[in-house]
Amino acid sequence: MHKAKVWENAQISVVFKQMEMSDIDEVAKLEEKTFSLPWSKTAFIDVLDREEYLFIVALFENKVIGYCGFNNICGEGDITNVAVESDFRGKGIGKAMLESALKWEEEEGIFDFTLEVRVSNKNAICLYEKVGFVSEAVRKNFYERPVEDALIMWKRQANNETIATKK
Repeated sequence: MHKAKVWENAQISVVFKQMEMSDIDEVAKLEEKTFSLPWSKTAFIDVLDREEYLFIVALFENKVIGYCGFNNICGEGDITNVAVESDFRGKGIGKAMLESALKWEEEEGIFDFTLEVRVSNKNAICLYEKVGFVSEAVRKNFYERPVEDALIMWKRQANNETIATKK
């Protein structure tokens, strides 16, 4: 279990911590509001205690306002979900949450991360670029409801903290 971190800016104070069973109802509701094919509450429960998954929640006044999830696949971190409540977007919470989660994953020895994002989701793409991800490929018709291509993004980092670039 990773130690909770407090993040503050001029507007807000947020706590980042590992997701617990008590967070799942709020996480599942935010997932449903955010995605056209959301994970179910049961899916979150199923991964909660699995060693290869790490889910972080962002709490404001003890309410879940964001979360992100990682799956360790053969030593690489696959970002499965990232969401921030609409009223809290644009305040730096998503970036700070991702940075905290990436550091926690690096403490576990994971230095390469990947994700898929809708090609039309410019705000998310910009966020991922801010934390060091680069676009490397497109998966045709990856998403449903509506059908859309996915941009595949990677953040590769050597153990000495220098970013490994695509060759």
